[in-house]
Amino acid sequence: MSDTTTESPISNAPDWTVSELSGALKRTVEDAFGHVRVRGEISGYRGPHSSGHAYFSLKDQNARLDAVVWKGVFGRLKVRPEEGLEVVAIGRITTFPGKSSYQIVIDQLEFAGAGAIMAMLEERKRRLAAEGLFAGERKRRPPFLPVVIGVVTSPTGAVIRDILHRLSDRFPRHVLVWPVRVQGDTCGAEVTAAIRGFNALTPGGPIPRPDVLIVARGGGSLEDLLGFSEESVVRAAAESAIPLISAVGHETDVTLIDFAADVRAPTPTAAAEMAVPVRADLIAEVAGLHARLRACFARGLDRRATDLRSLSRLLPSADALLALPRQRLDIAGQRLPRALKANAAAHRLALTRAEGRLAPQRLAVLVERRRERFELFAGRLSSALRANANAHRERIDRARERVNGVHARLAPCLRRGHEERARKLRSLEQLMQALSYKGVLARGYALVRDANGEPLHAAAEVASGQALEIEFRDGRVSAVATGEGTPPRPPARKPAKPRGALPDEDSQPTLFGN
Repeated sequence: MSDTTTESPISNAPDWTVSELSGALKRTVEDAFGHVRVRGEISGYRGPHSSGHAYFSLKDQNARLDAVVWKGVFGRLKVRPEEGLEVVAIGRITTFPGKSSYQIVIDQLEFAGAGAIMAMLEERKRRLAAEGLFAGERKRRPPFLPVVIGVVTSPTGAVIRDILHRLSDRFPRHVLVWPVRVQGDTCGAEVTAAIRGFNALTPGGPIPRPDVLIVARGGGSLEDLLGFSEESVVRAAAESAIPLISAVGHETDVTLIDFAADVRAPTPTAAAEMAVPVRADLIAEVAGLHARLRACFARGLDRRATDLRSLSRLLPSADALLALPRQRLDIAGQRLPRALKANAAAHRLALTRAEGRLAPQRLAVLVERRRERFELFAGRLSSALRANANAHRERIDRARERVNGVHARLAPCLRRGHEERARKLRSLEQLMQALSYKGVLARGYALVRDANGEPLHAAAEVASGQALEIEFRDGRVSAVATGEGTPPRPPARKPAKPRGALPDEDSQPTLFGN
């Protein structure tokens, strides 16, 4: 009797499967902690997973909590996770049956006060400085008088009006404004795109390439200026081939772009003053230099005229300079008649001697010898031309025979090559058709894509209200996901099949890996 009483409560207890117990715990935890704010330090963050999800932990002095950020939420986070960053995570607590653990699914991340922001900025500054992005040898001096100035700022704020007004007062220049948001989630990405966009302009193109860039913003809180301390903005400023002036905030405000820029200005107005000189001062300076040049040139002419007059008094007169040449000319004029007679007599004697050597008989013999030599050369040349023509004719005949032989072999070779390539093409076409997912769709399966056209592999990737596109064998249809996913039920047991029996149609693998 005692044994029956002892065993009765145990026999009445229901049997739980592991999946049922895990599901009950999951529902209990999610109902009790539907929406929580957790403050802690990020630990174990190694960047987004290959799937796009991010996994890390939140810890304090005594405990650690696993955390996950889904791919669709990660791109909308205002604060990106970084190792060691103290944050406030907003999300819901859930369990992960695969590891018998609980975790927080994060929907939002916020900085845990100004101290966390400063710590994050100091760590980022140290890491970027170690890469040499803030090195002084990378910085360049802006041009003295730029032709085109590029300004990256908000088009509706007071900053752009101050810059244009200061440039107009000092030295009017051609200004290109790249409009960006100067605070908010997209600030860093827009400033990065603006800096790289100005650098991508072609010199001499339809849109002139700036000679200097000004990145400007008015004053604000530490959170408002965070966009100018993002790593992408700092790298774009350091890589800029155009000299860059940073004018973010007031003189006491410091952002990381100030360290990567070539010049830091305390205010946007000061940046405009650094970009161009004062035109009135330049005109006055040029006028002063022009007056000094004219005075110097006049003094130089006067000094050279004085030197010329002094030296002219030391020169001899024209009669003294021409006296000796005139005497030489008189002596040569007296000797010229005798020299002309002697020269004519010498040439007459030479002509008489040449006339004696060129007698008619001797001239005829010389002409006959030359004619014989010419006839001999003409015969040898004719024989050489005939031999050369015969040799070329034989070479042409042999070449024609080789070409005819190659032409006779070419047609069969081309035909065999064409047949071989056609056979390979048919084989590749059959292989492509066998491997194409179109064949799977023809068997009754479907392919589900998200709004970006990316295939979805699991129900966990689909959020309520998400736009979907389903591709069937004969076309595509659009759909919208409704409701939330439910944990999978344990499959009902089926009677065992005899060994060697073919699998059922429902158990065949599908396109989604079931």
